[in-house]
Amino acid sequence: QRHQLFFVGSKICKNKKQLPNFKITMLKKFIPFLLLVAILQGCYVGKTLLYQKAGIYDYTIFKNNIVATDAPHILPTSAFYNQKSFPDNILPLAEKLKTTAFVVIKNDLLIFEKYWNEGSDSTISNSFSMAKSLVGLLIGFAIQDGYIKSVDQYACEFLPEFSHGCKKHIRIRDLLTMSSGLAWDESYVNPFGKTAKAYYGRNLYKQMTRLKVAQTPGYTFRYLSASTQILGLLLTKATGKSLSQYLSEKLWKPIGAEHQALWSVDRKGGNEKAYCCFNATARDYAKIGLFGLHEGNWKGKQLLSGEYIKQSFTPASNLSDKDGNSVDFYGYQWWILNYKNLKINMACGLYGQYIIMIPQKNVVIVRLGHKTSDQYIGNYNADVYSYIDAGLSLAE
Repeated sequence: QRHQLFFVGSKICKNKKQLPNFKITMLKKFIPFLLLVAILQGCYVGKTLLYQKAGIYDYTIFKNNIVATDAPHILPTSAFYNQKSFPDNILPLAEKLKTTAFVVIKNDLLIFEKYWNEGSDSTISNSFSMAKSLVGLLIGFAIQDGYIKSVDQYACEFLPEFSHGCKKHIRIRDLLTMSSGLAWDESYVNPFGKTAKAYYGRNLYKQMTRLKVAQTPGYTFRYLSASTQILGLLLTKATGKSLSQYLSEKLWKPIGAEHQALWSVDRKGGNEKAYCCFNATARDYAKIGLFGLHEGNWKGKQLLSGEYIKQSFTPASNLSDKDGNSVDFYGYQWWILNYKNLKINMACGLYGQYIIMIPQKNVVIVRLGHKTSDQYIGNYNADVYSYIDAGLSLAE
């Protein structure tokens, strides 16, 4: 901006002697603005205004914890690997929505992968809300390890700030099924809103533990990133480990992730942004899908209780949605879709990040990219149906 300003100035000042004075005058006028920008960069509102829109490579502007791997397992390829082309009828949509990666696995073999634009098999990108599904898995691991007794424990048993008022009635189950009843505005466009503060702010613990309850917990489904973030804080308290350390220990190393992942934090030494901001490659996201597809079993070893996984993929039908209908689309931080007589389990993130599991076909589909469809079909952006169709076609 400074260079552009001086370039414009040089065009206006025909007398070269006037140019230094012009620069000084203009710089003085902009000093308050520059100071304001510098101050705002230190708070979430300033960062929201500065960056304006979240992106799939935002790990570059945040502090991150490393999710370590130690013995990478390369996905075996099918004899039919990449023998088919991405379907012509869906390709224009994939390109329009700036897809960066599309991976299909069938019968545990990599059968298709394609990368667009800057994407590659080693490019890590933001999961956005797919991270919620990982947090759901970590709750299962914590129960299995004895850090948590059950999903019916109360959040206040781990977070003392939840011991008062209606918050003391919030169970882990309520947080998992998005029925916590917390007062939260899930808005991604308001620079002064709670979501922007969580994304760009520097103290997630303080923000989350100050939330109040707006509805009776355990009755109504209402999708809130705050619910997952509280699960993340609760996990850290229960295990004594960061989410990144625990995920590395329980999942990332055991499944042989090809690349270390990054989990963005609110500040150096702070808390992971549990509701979003896990960063990994398409192939490693596909391994998460395989882990879910096989109900917690990896190469013959049961890493996580199959019963917990099954419950995670079971709709929270005891809950009502905003229209009073029984919830048939959400479990423990996983989305559930019935399409073409197939029960499909999914992790879904902003701008169309998807891990799609189709047990009846033994297929996993991963799509990553910059944009998603503005149209909805039911609870989902319309493009997810096209990606499912593409993946099934490629897996035939």
